Amino acid sequence: MRFDNPEDIRQLTPLWEGERFENGRPKVDEDILRRMRKITLEEAWGPLWNRGYTFQFEGEFKIMHPEQVMVGRAVTAVMVPKRPDLHETLLDYGHEQENRHGFFNQWVIDSLVEDDVVVVDMFDKIHSGTYVGGNLSTAIATRTKRGGAVIWGGIRDNQQVKEIGGINVYYRGSDPTAIADVTMVGMNVPTRIGKAICMPGDVVLGTPAGVIFIPPHLAELTVVQAEKSQVRDVFGFIRLKQQVYSTAQIDAAWNTALWQDFIDWFNNDDAAAEYRHLSWDDELEDAKKREHDGPRSDVRL
Repeated sequence: MRFDNPEDIRQLTPLWEGERFENGRPKVDEDILRRMRKITLEEAWGPLWNRGYTFQFEGEFKIMHPEQVMVGRAVTAVMVPKRPDLHETLLDYGHEQENRHGFFNQWVIDSLVEDDVVVVDMFDKIHSGTYVGGNLSTAIATRTKRGGAVIWGGIRDNQQVKEIGGINVYYRGSDPTAIADVTMVGMNVPTRIGKAICMPGDVVLGTPAGVIFIPPHLAELTVVQAEKSQVRDVFGFIRLKQQVYSTAQIDAAWNTALWQDFIDWFNNDDAAAEYRHLSWDDELEDAKKREHDGPRSDVRL
């Protein structure tokens, strides 16, 4: 058994065809992360849900900075309750065979790079389950710049952590006790966070509503679809205020006449300027096909 094993990570993420870190973790492009910071959780959720990724969201967190969006690439870890034989075996292995230092949580944080987010299953342990405090949160901020942590467990030193700039922390609860009686059985492995699953290299989008884990091979598609949803909403709000269309027309699949009105607006209105890298050929073609096939009552997610 090896921690943070490149062969295992590549095997677990075969759909990713882009650049990888040295340890095999998918490296989603920085431009995608930048664009992801401008979208809402619901805009990211739709493209995943429609493709069968229905266990990517978890909302049952306390949030250190609820007003602050968090985006980064996942570095995952799985902790279990301490069993002495397993605990000593894995701790000794990490120290002696992989030249790691300190406790299990320090191994993970020492591996972080810019734009990373720590994602840890602490099996909802809060008392003696405080994965980070002031020191380790400072290390996360220093290493990731804009990242943070998602912890299905506890934290400590809340007053200190809240003063640390540049990162956010999603956690289940707080306690003054230090981390104890836990063993890490996996680093950069599939990780369950509540009812969601996170894989190494997933794009983590943390919002006031909770956290969504976006598979790296769907990150670009997700951000494009989210941006399209966003600019369509801008147009829809304008036309609803003008009473040009009903809510039923805006919320349902658009016909070609409505699409043509949108595209004319999209090409000429300043409100759409930042979205003009997007193309609408497929949507217009699909609208033409639907009109040929007959009316439908779809509602846009």
